[in-house]
Amino acid sequence: MSRVGKKPIPIPPGVQVQIKGSTVTVTGPKGTLTQTFHPSMQISIEDGHLVVRRPSDDRKHKAMHGLTRALLANMVTGVAQGFQQHLRIEGVGYRAEPMGKAIVLYLGYSHPLVVEPPEGITLEVNARDRIITVSGIDKQQVGQVAAKIRALRPPEPYKGKGIRYTYWKGNRWEDEPIRRKAGKAGKAK
Repeated sequence: MSRVGKKPIPIPPGVQVQIKGSTVTVTGPKGTLTQTFHPSMQISIEDGHLVVRRPSDDRKHKAMHGLTRALLANMVTGVAQGFQQHLRIEGVGYRAEPMGKAIVLYLGYSHPLVVEPPEGITLEVNARDRIITVSGIDKQQVGQVAAKIRALRPPEPYKGKGIRYTYWKGNRWEDEPIRRKAGKAGKAK
């Protein structure tokens, strides 16, 4: 049995789950998410927990079992707490400024780049630490928006300039590791 799939998902207080066929709607303090799952997966509520069962030990059903459970857990966590992704801007002259709901990025191009967040996503800028925070209730959407922002100027291997993922570890920000290259050696005389 799938180790991920067989684990029940606790439903926190203040979160309601509605199951209609293979469509699940999760409502919580942060918002509402709805998703349709594979019809062969059996989703039910038992003792305040969401439980996912599969019809057989077929390879496809095993894969769907773990996936369905993980997506449901992300929906419950999203409406209860939300998700965040942090990005750090590194480089001389590189910066970000808020402009209403959007942000303006100055990344060494001849023009500033304006990033408009889609519905359900908020962008915040910490100018002192040069950190952009992408937050929302849909984990997939938060990750997609963060990846699109990072793709505007990915970190380069020589000086490390660009936009990189970062996270709070203990009492400081920890950046994603960037593989650095040595660069050109000095000219032989």
